Amino acid sequence: MPAAPPDLSQNPFALLSLIAAPAVLTNAASVLVMSTSNRFLRASERMRSYAVKIEEHKLTPGLRALLRKQVDRTERQAVLLLRGLHAAYIAIGSFASASLVSILGAGLASTPLRLGFHILAAVALAVGVLGASALVLACTRLLAATRLSMLNMSEEAALIRAHEQMSTPPA
Repeated sequence: MPAAPPDLSQNPFALLSLIAAPAVLTNAASVLVMSTSNRFLRASERMRSYAVKIEEHKLTPGLRALLRKQVDRTERQAVLLLRGLHAAYIAIGSFASASLVSILGAGLASTPLRLGFHILAAVALAVGVLGASALVLACTRLLAATRLSMLNMSEEAALIRAHEQMSTPPA
């Protein structure tokens, strides 16, 4: 005889955790989507500013090469951000689905439909694992995009320092 599903009326925290955990994760993924969207827009603006700089005719070959390298890096960053957004949206959908399936499963917990309860529990777990995996993937991609952004900033800082040294008269 299969084990009886837990009686959620005896433990109110069980139902709360079934619903709250995916809801909190959905909120976290949503915040990640909003910040990643902003980062994607900033990368797009940065690309436009590179295009304007490259059109300037007074660029030295070294500066033109540096800008080209930064353009390539910013493009890779934008691709990573877009893939991170994709993964975060999958996470949101998965966590929302896990919440809905958990609510449906909780409704079946007190009925004689034990097989339905176990199926919904397995589906909720699988969808929740998919969401968590997608969230980790999104974070990994965002970390890689941040690294590329940091490389661009380091090169720009070095260029500014070199320019300052050339324009400052010796003491």
